Amino acid sequence: MNNEKYCLGCGVKLQDENILGEGYTTSLDKDYCQRCFRIKNYGEYQIVTKSNDEYLEILKSVGETKDLVLYIADLLNIEENLNKIRDIIPNKMILVLNKRDVLPKSVNDNKLIEYFKDNNTFDKVIVISSEKNYNIDYLLKQIKLYQTTNNVYVVGHTNAGKSTLINKLLRNYSTSDRELTISPLPSTTLNTVKIEINEYLTLIDTPGLVDSGSIVNYISSDEFKRISPRKEIKPKTFQLRKGQSIIVESFFRIDYVEGERNSFTFYMSNDLKIRRISNKHDDLKDLQKRTYDIVYNEDLCINGLGFIKMVNKGVVDIYLDSKVSTYKRSNLI
Repeated sequence: MNNEKYCLGCGVKLQDENILGEGYTTSLDKDYCQRCFRIKNYGEYQIVTKSNDEYLEILKSVGETKDLVLYIADLLNIEENLNKIRDIIPNKMILVLNKRDVLPKSVNDNKLIEYFKDNNTFDKVIVISSEKNYNIDYLLKQIKLYQTTNNVYVVGHTNAGKSTLINKLLRNYSTSDRELTISPLPSTTLNTVKIEINEYLTLIDTPGLVDSGSIVNYISSDEFKRISPRKEIKPKTFQLRKGQSIIVESFFRIDYVEGERNSFTFYMSNDLKIRRISNKHDDLKDLQKRTYDIVYNEDLCINGLGFIKMVNKGVVDIYLDSKVSTYKRSNLI
């Protein structure tokens, strides 16, 4: 007889022998490990380090099924190559662009959908906000249309909002009072977790892939809360001439090195202080420098922080932590 029991919050096997180990609980009669209990009730967070290799093995097993997959992505911090997931999972897949509520209301959903339709091989692209319950009914209809079995897997990078979405679906369409553990910090789900929504839909949450190039891996929990928008972003636009610079607190600096007068619009948390300086000042020049040749209508994305929209061509230097990745793309907005 199998007496193994798994945490309803993060999916790890419960155990009452090693207080420092994953899945520790004071009693095996409980439904949640001590870590999830403390996150849910006290907002405490205990970091658990797992390698992406373990997570990749879980995703490979998803790829061996015929089940529908929901790939959840954070609209403010879209991965550089969304199609990489296809190397692991060939299943039918819906791209779910989450956190619509943090982008300005003036942004057109259809333009977002067309942008990603042109750049990926997903079966469907949907824009939602789990936080604001936006388009969740429509998402459920599309799940019914595309699902091949009762099981539907939920995948994505850490902090994309997978558990928040599942909890929203639970509250909207299930009579269960169960809830996944949610934390504002990454790596909360540690194993697969099965959640039965109703008789025809069982969602399977998977651990978030850790993006080693994201700034969230290299800052404090207080800084993380400040860089994560809680409400609609108010973009900040600066008209820069050659020789002027912008500093975003202690996170990064961008110098406008070459080009005609240009518009730089920052899509980042409203809590961040963004200011213009002369590039004669040496603030943050001890960080790693990268040079980008921007052509017309390109964004410069800073992994985990957001992006900067530029409209004219020019050359910029950006100074930031060497471990944080950056990349260019055509304007999202």
